[in-house]
Amino acid sequence: MRIMAIDYGDVRTGIAVSDESASIVGDAWVMQSKRMDDAARVIADEAAVRGVSCIVVGYPKNMDGSVGSRAEKSERLAELLRPLCDADVKLWDERMTTLGANRVLSDVGMYGKKRKKTVDAVAASLILEGYLGTMRFGILC
Repeated sequence: MRIMAIDYGDVRTGIAVSDESASIVGDAWVMQSKRMDDAARVIADEAAVRGVSCIVVGYPKNMDGSVGSRAEKSERLAELLRPLCDADVKLWDERMTTLGANRVLSDVGMYGKKRKKTVDAVAASLILEGYLGTMRFGILC
């Protein structure tokens, strides 16, 4: 069973996919995503090719738990994905993952254009790691 995590952005979208045993992040990359419907089709195609059974869409709620415009975009992406793929599509609270991704990249000395191209893949990896960690403790199916 493979799980895919998505960090959706207006320009770039981070994607991370677990290994076959759904225990670690196996692959992560960034795709250009200027149109949400195009991004949804590419994500659904990647999920099918990679045998993904669950897609976890990062759901960036505000710090007070309210739903803002970024979270609403994630809701729309999830709604677009559901009819396009056989995988279960879930929203996953991802507050602070981009901040965490930037911190990880700072710790390894990555700055500038290279960092900008990588941060979304790292954020998707952090979303996936959080989801997989919760699965290990039996909280999720």
